[in-house]
Amino acid sequence: MIRRFRSFLGGLHPPYRKELTAARGIETPPLPERVVVPLLQHIGMPCEPVVAVGDQVLTGQPIGRPPGPISAPVHATVSGTVEGIGRFPHPSGRDVRAVVIASDGADRWVPLEAVPDPLALDPEALRERVARAGIVGLGGATFPTPVKLKPPEDKPVHTLIVNGVECEPYLTADHRLMLEAPERVAEGVRVLARVLGVERVFLGIEDNKPDAVAAMEAALAGAAGGEGALGVTVGVLPTKYPQGGEKQLIAVLTGLEVPSGGLPVDIGVVVHNVGTAAAVADAVRHGRPLVDRVVTVTGEGVARPGNARVRLGTPARVLIEHFGGAKGAVGKVVFGGPMMGVAQYDLNVPVVKGTSGILVIPAEAVPAGDIRPCIRCSACIEVCPVGLLPNMISVCAEQRAFDTSEEYHPFDCIECGCCSYVCPSFRPLVQMIRFAKTEVRALKQKAHH
Repeated sequence: MIRRFRSFLGGLHPPYRKELTAARGIETPPLPERVVVPLLQHIGMPCEPVVAVGDQVLTGQPIGRPPGPISAPVHATVSGTVEGIGRFPHPSGRDVRAVVIASDGADRWVPLEAVPDPLALDPEALRERVARAGIVGLGGATFPTPVKLKPPEDKPVHTLIVNGVECEPYLTADHRLMLEAPERVAEGVRVLARVLGVERVFLGIEDNKPDAVAAMEAALAGAAGGEGALGVTVGVLPTKYPQGGEKQLIAVLTGLEVPSGGLPVDIGVVVHNVGTAAAVADAVRHGRPLVDRVVTVTGEGVARPGNARVRLGTPARVLIEHFGGAKGAVGKVVFGGPMMGVAQYDLNVPVVKGTSGILVIPAEAVPAGDIRPCIRCSACIEVCPVGLLPNMISVCAEQRAFDTSEEYHPFDCIECGCCSYVCPSFRPLVQMIRFAKTEVRALKQKAHH
């Protein structure tokens, strides 16, 4: 069933520039000669290596063991020889322990345990297969998926939302996935719904992707006995950034509001990305661990923008070269989109589970405005999708008045970047709010001890 919804308050319409790659099919680049697979590709504790230098490994073989429940195993993404284990640059901007594998070019896989009818398994068996596959949220948050599939007993979940919005400018990885593999996404949606035991399911897609809406509606209607098995509502949403924000998506589709400082599970809702759903389908049906993902390589600074299914651990430099290399002087290379992505200082940084895109921005497109004092214009307040006062939080952070900044609820900020985008004084509002969060958290920890 297709249903149209209204949008949320706030937000904005940046130049989307999705036309660069929206019609480009998902390519499969040659295997990289060498991968650097970080042992931290998820929220939580980093994995402990279970291989040693000189070991021969197969694609899909576990190379990192999770040390606790909030973690996810890491697998070899090519077959070959473990060349090193050490600290290497990570898309987060810090050095992280990683396993370096020299590919043998053969892509020899570990034996996979397939299941002909995944929905015949009980929910715990499905969850266990998802956990073994190392699946995390592929929308960018990278929270371990098995944890979200086992909510606390005192917080029953009644609604599953699958996020196919992809509101970040330039990125089209989820769009192409829904067009080219809608059956995989649909099967993953059914599996997620079965594990959670929900009463209703929404799949949210912005109205600038009518082809994806049609493809997913057809796939969902034909999956698992048809629409009557579990009514999945394909919600068509107005195109506006950040429509794909978890709290905004929940409010628009269900009318429910996540409480301040709370989580979706507090109101009986769980949100997963369409890429996560496809990875879940691969894990439960084929026993396939998460060793690759779809990445958009785009921007006016790359010769041939496109989409590719990329082995995790592939250096950004290798992937950019596959798409023709940089075009002219490069100002920035960003992992993610222009609004919430992270600029990189080293092109040897590898693709990880949370890498949805690599954006190459030419030097002339990087603004260099001087940071000026806040002029109290309220532009940031008007676009904030959460209804915060970004200007006040930033001023408090600037003055190091962190006790006062807490009064303006900095932890409710989703760091979407709308405030920074519209600020006429070029103030780095998101960075200031992050600073306030860090310092307030440190003060609380100090008081607790």
